[in-house]
Amino acid sequence: MNSVIDPKDILDICQAQGLKLVTAESCTGGMVGAALTEVPGSSAVVLGGVVAYANSAKRRLLNVPRETLANHGAVSEEVALAMADGALAAFGADLAVAITGIAGPGGAGDKPEGRVCFAIARTGVETRSETRDFGALGRANVRAASRDRALELLKEAAQ
Repeated sequence: MNSVIDPKDILDICQAQGLKLVTAESCTGGMVGAALTEVPGSSAVVLGGVVAYANSAKRRLLNVPRETLANHGAVSEEVALAMADGALAAFGADLAVAITGIAGPGGAGDKPEGRVCFAIARTGVETRSETRDFGALGRANVRAASRDRALELLKEAAQ
């Protein structure tokens, strides 16, 4: 793993605070969950994750409203927020990160390749979101950059 953030640090912070975390991933296809569960003992903190690539999976598994998808598109902060909140509720977790984006090649409509929306949800704290435009770095690099940003967001939110 080449991430700047060591997943073990996130897990240690969460464990010290008694936080359970989950992931809701689209364009990263489980890379964040994989990075976290690579660490021995991660099961003390990680409850699970959802890879919801299709809109139908976002709706069914994470309770993302059909209207949100229709009005904003899958790659939007609104959908990322709904994914994070949906994962938090589905697992009964304390902390959730959600990622949805366009890894490429190519963009979709007015959304360029490399646009990724993130959301972080923590029980008792307002869910927040952000969008990053990583550019046309190539699919693997956009996905890796997205994984790394999601780990940064988890660490920030856990502290």
